[in-house]
Amino acid sequence: MSSQTGVTPSLRFGQVVIGPPGSGKTTYCQGMQEFLTRMGRKVVVVNMDPANEHLPYSCAVDISELVTLDDVMEGLKLGPNGGLLYCMEYVEANLDWLENKLKQHSDCYFLFDCPGQVELYTHQSSVKNIFSQLAKWNFRLTAVHLVDSHYCADPAKFISVLCTSLSTMLHVELPHVNILSKMDLIEQYGKLAFNLDFYTEVMDLTYLLDHLAADPFFKKFHRLNVKLAEVIQDYSLVSFVPLNVQDRESMIQVLRAVDKANGYCFGDLEERNLQAMMSAAVGADFQFDSTLGVQERYVETSGKTVEEEMLDL
Repeated sequence: MSSQTGVTPSLRFGQVVIGPPGSGKTTYCQGMQEFLTRMGRKVVVVNMDPANEHLPYSCAVDISELVTLDDVMEGLKLGPNGGLLYCMEYVEANLDWLENKLKQHSDCYFLFDCPGQVELYTHQSSVKNIFSQLAKWNFRLTAVHLVDSHYCADPAKFISVLCTSLSTMLHVELPHVNILSKMDLIEQYGKLAFNLDFYTEVMDLTYLLDHLAADPFFKKFHRLNVKLAEVIQDYSLVSFVPLNVQDRESMIQVLRAVDKANGYCFGDLEERNLQAMMSAAVGADFQFDSTLGVQERYVETSGKTVEEEMLDL
């Protein structure tokens, strides 16, 4: 271990990409790797998912060389959920293997493609302990939490996403950027009830509760929903950055938020824009214009006046 040799490793920056299954983590890693490479950053992608067999990106460190989900399920007669929990506990017990692999890549920017099992980030401690050890090895990481943007079209699912995001932020204990992924599919399963900034900035959730109360099924759970909304708003931690991996401007907005969160934008590893640095330093990086641009691209406008929309609500 580095701490035993007495040599402090150089500062390394990166992202741990987390989120539910199918939220686009691997696609994000592939897109971000290509994007950062074009910017001139030397990028290393680390596959931390023992169930990820077909990788679309060039992978410098692959956890499947240490343990795979199929081997664990077959050898220990576990299901996919229990097998994945065991795999991450096995990685935690063999961190010296991971450290030796990461040592081979100095002066790089790291992308950690993590498993998609939600309980790994809400109450199971193995992944959290791995992230803590990475910090001790002088990694400065941002947790990039991806969720499907089409959940915004369903008030019940959006509140569930908010609860999961908040629980993950509190448990993982890393600088956090929440991402609404697949913005080009945001209205695939229904229309948005409000403007996009209502969801990205997580505004007054009482309006969503009114929508839920109109549904006979959720009406009997109104008091529970009110309490959940109060918890989310009392912490006031959750907000989202919209993302379409194929859109350059969208990738820039995400990277700007990530670099601000892990401190990369304050370093000297590449040429900096003074205005961008000062904006991050004073917290004046307003997202309204960029969110409005995303809404114009991906959200279909109704053509109704404000008064007509209020009457519909």
